[in-house]
Amino acid sequence: MSDDRVFVKCAWRLIPFMMLLYVVSFIDRVNVGFAALTMNKELGFSPSVFGLGAGAFFIGYSLFQVPANLILERIGARRWMFSILAIWGALSASNAFTQDAVTFYILRFLLGLAEAGFFPGMILYLTFWFPQAYRARFTAMFMAAIPLSFIVGGPLSSLILRMDRVLGLSGWQWLFLLEGLPAFSLSFAVLQLLPDGPNRASWLTRTEKEVIAVRLSAEDTAEQRELWPALRDPRVAALGLVNFGILLGNYGVQFWLPQIVHGMGFSNFTTGFVAALPFVAAMCAMILWGRSSDARGERIWHVALPALVGAAGLAMAALVQNYLLSLMALTVAVVGVLTANALLFSLPSLFLGGRAAAGGIALIISIASLGGFFGPTIIGVLKEQTGDYSLAMVALAIALVLSAAVVLALGRAMAPRQPIFPSPNAGLRAEQIAGGDLPTES
Repeated sequence: MSDDRVFVKCAWRLIPFMMLLYVVSFIDRVNVGFAALTMNKELGFSPSVFGLGAGAFFIGYSLFQVPANLILERIGARRWMFSILAIWGALSASNAFTQDAVTFYILRFLLGLAEAGFFPGMILYLTFWFPQAYRARFTAMFMAAIPLSFIVGGPLSSLILRMDRVLGLSGWQWLFLLEGLPAFSLSFAVLQLLPDGPNRASWLTRTEKEVIAVRLSAEDTAEQRELWPALRDPRVAALGLVNFGILLGNYGVQFWLPQIVHGMGFSNFTTGFVAALPFVAAMCAMILWGRSSDARGERIWHVALPALVGAAGLAMAALVQNYLLSLMALTVAVVGVLTANALLFSLPSLFLGGRAAAGGIALIISIASLGGFFGPTIIGVLKEQTGDYSLAMVALAIALVLSAAVVLALGRAMAPRQPIFPSPNAGLRAEQIAGGDLPTES
C-alpha cells in the first residue's frame, strides 16, 4: 500500500470534521464584528470600547495556551476537545446577555480562556498523523476553515440580525445564542470522530498504522523534545513574534471588516454577503499555497511572501478612496495574512517534537494571540481619533512587513539537521530549506 493512500485516507477521515469544528470556533470568535452593527448603538459602545472588548478575547486566549496543550498531550485529544467545545459553546451563547462595557470585556475574556486549547491542540494533533511531506497542505486545508467561517458566517449573521425583537430579544442577542449552540452540540460528536492518535483509530488497519509510524519516525527532524528547553528556544519566541504581526493584521481586518463594508453604504443584510467575498479568494489561495510548499519542500518564503502581499493590500486600502478599489485591496490583504498564518505552522515541527512540540506550538500561539488583542484595539483607537481607517491600515501593514523580515532572518536557524522529506524524490538539503532555495533533484 502506498504512503499517499494511507495519508489521504487519514485526511478524509479527520480534516473535514476538524474544519467543521474550526469553522464553529471562528464564527464564535469573530461574530462580534457582525453583532456590532446593532449592538454598539443599542449599548452605546464607542469604537475604542468595541475594539478593546473584541480584543479582550485574546488576553484569556493567550494565558491558557501552554497549559491547555500540555493537558491535551497528557490526556488525549478526544476528551480534551470534548471539554473545550462544551464550555466555549455555553460561554459564546452567554454573550447574548452583555449589558455594558464591563460585562462585554469579562465575557469576551472568558470565551478566549475557554477556546485557548482548541487551535494549538489541533495543530499539535496534525503532527500525530502526518509527516512533514504532507503537513503544509493538510494544515492549510484545516486552516481554510477561517475563510470558510466568514463565507458561511457572514451571510448567516446577516440573516440572524433580522430576527430583531423576536421573543423580545435583539438581533445581536439571537446572533450569539444561535451561533453558540453548534459548539456545544458538536462536543459529543468529538467523542466518536476524533481518536487520540493513529493507534486508537479503529478505521485503520494494522499495516496502515505501521506505515504512519514508520514515516513519522523517518521524517522526524526534532532537535528539542524536552519542554523547558523548548520554551526557552529563541526560535520559538521569534516565531511567536512573526505570528504576532500576522495576527495583528488578520484580526484587525476581520473584526472591523463588517463595519468597514457597512460604512461603504451597504445595508446590515447585504454587509454579511459582501464581507464574505475576500474570504472566498483566501480559501483558494491557502490550499494552493500549502500544496506548493509541500511540492517544493520550501517553507520560509512560503510564509514571507504572503505576509508581504498582505502588507501591500493594507497599504493600498489606506491610500485609495474608491470603495471598489478599497474592497479589492482588503481582499488582497485578507488573502495574504490568512495564507501566511496557515503556512507558518509548518515551521515549529521542523525542530520541536513530543512535549516540546506541545509546549512550543502553544507558546508561539500564546505570544501571537496578543496580536489579536492589539489589532482590533489599534483600529478602534485610531478610527476614533482620525475619523477613518487609513492610519490603522498603515500600522497593520508595517507589522506584516516586520513579520516577513523576521521569518526571512530566521531562515538558517530554522534548518532541520536532516532533510525535511527524506524520501527518494526529495533531494532537499537543510541549508536549502533555511535559505528559501527551491529544491533540486538529487
